[in-house]
Amino acid sequence: MVENWLKDPTATHKWVLIPTCIIKLILGKIGLCLVYAENLSLFMRIFYFYMIKTAEFVSPKHPDKICDLIADSLLDLYLQGDKNSRVAIEVMGGHNLIIINGEVTSKIKIDIEKIVRDIVGEDYKVISNIVLQSPEIAHGVDAGGAGDQGIMKGYATSETNTFMPLEYELARSLCQKIFKVYPYDGKTQVTIDGDKVITVVASFQNTKNDKLLELVKSIIKADEYLINPAGEWIQGGFDSDTGLSGRKLIVDNYGPEINIGGGSFSGKDYTKVDRSGAYIARKIAVDLLKKYNAKEVYTKLAYAIGKSDPVMAVSTVDGKEESIVGYDLSPNGIREYLKLDEVKFVDTCNWGHFGRNFNWD
Repeated sequence: MVENWLKDPTATHKWVLIPTCIIKLILGKIGLCLVYAENLSLFMRIFYFYMIKTAEFVSPKHPDKICDLIADSLLDLYLQGDKNSRVAIEVMGGHNLIIINGEVTSKIKIDIEKIVRDIVGEDYKVISNIVLQSPEIAHGVDAGGAGDQGIMKGYATSETNTFMPLEYELARSLCQKIFKVYPYDGKTQVTIDGDKVITVVASFQNTKNDKLLELVKSIIKADEYLINPAGEWIQGGFDSDTGLSGRKLIVDNYGPEINIGGGSFSGKDYTKVDRSGAYIARKIAVDLLKKYNAKEVYTKLAYAIGKSDPVMAVSTVDGKEESIVGYDLSPNGIREYLKLDEVKFVDTCNWGHFGRNFNWD
């Protein structure tokens, strides 16, 4: 039949039903596999190692990261004076202006302008607009419920000793090592194919291309190096761009290959499950990875505002669903289990929130 069709492509009516049925059957089977292997688990991970993957990282002097630093610095000071402070702070900054906006309910007051200027300098105008937490939200949180609805995801992989994706860890490590030599605004990006590094991108303020290239080559071997591809640059940080807290979500999490819930971390206390829920999701993923000697684990939690227990709590270990048991997943339970009262959140806002030996790693 195929030979006849090759000779006369219009003669399809006699046999077209057979390949159509076969195609539908194959697609149906693939569809079932994809449903079972959600988040690129068992089915897709057969091919995943051989995929080309890219991750980026940014230095602490990046505008978005400076905003995260301000947000978590304010959070820490509120919690230091009142560990039950309810804090939700957002920061925007750039071009000699810092705007602090949010909701705080606390027994203490802090000098926001002084804290901000200690970080960015005296030349910045600071606009602060902090109001009390909504009484409707407070009513649910006072009873131990979550401060908002949302989905949080955790992940762990045996690819690296930090249980983080290889491309992410390479980009982070490179950025950290460059920053030790050039402590300025900058970014790195690493593209891999399997365990081979294909392309490295490094853009750092106040560097000479030849010197930066020499440094990067001493850190990581790659087929291609792109060093300050837009040219050497002097103006960076808030002098060049506007920053916003919570905007580097992929850098804060696991890199672009791993799905995330979408909530940001910095400037939020433990009642905001965007943060605490993501932390416990990571902890569960690491625990299950070790327990089953697995290759990778995904965890998913979902909360409803005002409710203490999640409405969803599932994990996938090497493509197989496993129950999440033995954890108190209420905001208060997470706070106690991860010892969040002992955490200095300012330590988390740079270099990623995972794979750094925090209580949730």
